[in-house]
Amino acid sequence: MAEEVTISVQDVQKSFKVYFDKGNMLKERILFPDRNRFERREVLCGISFQCRRGEAVGLIGRNGCGKSTILKLLSRILRPNGGSIVVNGRVSSLIELGAGFHMDMTGRENIYINASIFGLGKKEINKRMDEIIRFSELGEYIDNPVRTYSSGMYMRLAFSVAIHVDADILLVDEILAVGDVNFQQKCFKRLKEIKAAGTTIVIVSHAMEQLYEICDRLIWIDEGRIRADGDVRQTAAAYLEEMQKKQ
Repeated sequence: MAEEVTISVQDVQKSFKVYFDKGNMLKERILFPDRNRFERREVLCGISFQCRRGEAVGLIGRNGCGKSTILKLLSRILRPNGGSIVVNGRVSSLIELGAGFHMDMTGRENIYINASIFGLGKKEINKRMDEIIRFSELGEYIDNPVRTYSSGMYMRLAFSVAIHVDADILLVDEILAVGDVNFQQKCFKRLKEIKAAGTTIVIVSHAMEQLYEICDRLIWIDEGRIRADGDVRQTAAAYLEEMQKKQ
């Protein structure tokens, strides 16, 4: 089972329309057609890789290189313009801080909503509610409206829900940069536990020490292409050396 492929990305391409000056109203679009001109920006230019069960893979690269786009494609928030993506199993994601939260609802109510999005039924959520709240360390704040939460409290709630849905694949994008050091260490300890239990983890982070701690390999994305895919230390060293040259 350790060799089971959970993620297969083959020759994936993704582009976006970038408008120079997009009119918002139909009247503007008719009267000023030039305002609707756009260019197509290639973000991913035919990337391919696989991830296996129980493997932790880190995505590194400069801002705008396509790392977060890859996570959104894997979570099906976006669709590729070309190529194929096969994901085997339940996916849990921590991609955008507070995404999916209903600001006027309480933390407890948001647990029900977010866990159901990840595929849990009400009975399953009820069984895990106390543990989700305990791990989040929100205590009495769990019944306060989410709009009153700090960014650290957002992260605690989102992370706690995501790791308690028994996902086969967990996608993480920089969210662990938020919050205090003790909670970050607690999160990484839990990530190691669910990885050991067989969950595939794909993580985007600029914090190399975090990637050294949990990843089995790194994929270096450079201008929408895979520059390197391999050993964590070697790939990180090559990337950091390249970044120093460009400073």
